[in-house]
Amino acid sequence: MSYYKHHVFICTNQREDGRSCCADRDAQSLCDYAKEQVKKLKLNGPGKCRINNAGCMDRCNKGPVLVVYPEAVWYTFQNQQDIDQIIQEHLLNDRIVERLKI
Repeated sequence: MSYYKHHVFICTNQREDGRSCCADRDAQSLCDYAKEQVKKLKLNGPGKCRINNAGCMDRCNKGPVLVVYPEAVWYTFQNQQDIDQIIQEHLLNDRIVERLKI
């Protein structure tokens, strides 16, 4: 049994060389929003969900990106509504959000 039911890694990497990256697409504020929502819904903690910042995951061309483990489902997202849908569908109801999956 995994320590968390869902472990979410959100790329918030800022590239120093000027190449496009998730940080350029508001990834940090959306990561902060995801953390707030998960806490608000009381989904955080052992046996539940953990949201973590992550460094570069080499999917910048699809960014911003996040991955949900243990399922290893990768998503792209653009706004709070996308984050809300991932939380509602995947984290709460174990349904993959096909429109955001990469």
